[in-house]
Amino acid sequence: MEGPSLQHLRAFRALAELMSFKRAGERLGVGGSAVSKLIANLEQDLGAQLFQRTTRTLTMTEAGAVLYDSVVRILDETELAVERLRDQGTQPHGQLRVSLPHSFGLRWVSRRVPDFLARYPHLTLDLSLNDRHVDLVAERYDCALRISSALPDSSLYARRIGAVSRVLVAAPRYLRHAPALNSPADLVHHRALFYAHSDRVAWPFVVDGRELAIPVNGRLKVDSSLMLRDALLAGMGLTLTPHFIVDDLIEAGQLISLLPTFLPATHGVYVVTSQRKHLPGKTRAWIEFIEQELQASGYGI
Repeated sequence: MEGPSLQHLRAFRALAELMSFKRAGERLGVGGSAVSKLIANLEQDLGAQLFQRTTRTLTMTEAGAVLYDSVVRILDETELAVERLRDQGTQPHGQLRVSLPHSFGLRWVSRRVPDFLARYPHLTLDLSLNDRHVDLVAERYDCALRISSALPDSSLYARRIGAVSRVLVAAPRYLRHAPALNSPADLVHHRALFYAHSDRVAWPFVVDGRELAIPVNGRLKVDSSLMLRDALLAGMGLTLTPHFIVDDLIEAGQLISLLPTFLPATHGVYVVTSQRKHLPGKTRAWIEFIEQELQASGYGI
């Protein structure tokens, strides 16, 4: 062996970040045994053990930890140099991997994917819809979109590119037989529908200039925006939800917007990347496109 190749370094990085030969192989598109062989060759070439292996555990040695930072820098700089060369005089191309909130992906992003791919014919798009905060580095995402009132501190870079309003809605068939609803305090007498990724039993509303947590009660909790829409249309209750989930139903008169003067502050739409500068052209193209679409649809800032 004449020295570590990029293939060996990529295998080392994948194993260091995932701590699983199988998962590292999945990232690299090879089998776990191939990763094991690459690591063994790398250790032999360097004359140092990089991982401590037992039948049940895999841990990085001190030598491996020292090597890791340098390998990450080498691979990132190499990838950046290649992307810059490819960007010169060409359209963005390659695979773009993005993590999206599930409902936002289904109800808002999906409508805009055809236009994005038509604009950038040399790009392939890999979208993952889930509501967990993925590890951008370990799971090899180019960026993520997240919706939140505030993002937790982390080593990632987050930029607010939009704002999503929330709306309290119910179907006419529910309201025909429901108690009066003149202020947030009346919600205690109503049936609330909950989105499963929230543990709240109180919803925020602005009363007399202050945001208050108003207690609500309900018997249905779902983790699908599509099922939530069906439950609303069936007259099963009311819910406080991002506007994009029900905008078409409000426009069609199938849902009624309630207590509009008491609604809480907007949630921010954030783009999250692992680095602030020197983003690849494909990532910049996606961020600029989404930012423009948010502005055009009334969710811009």
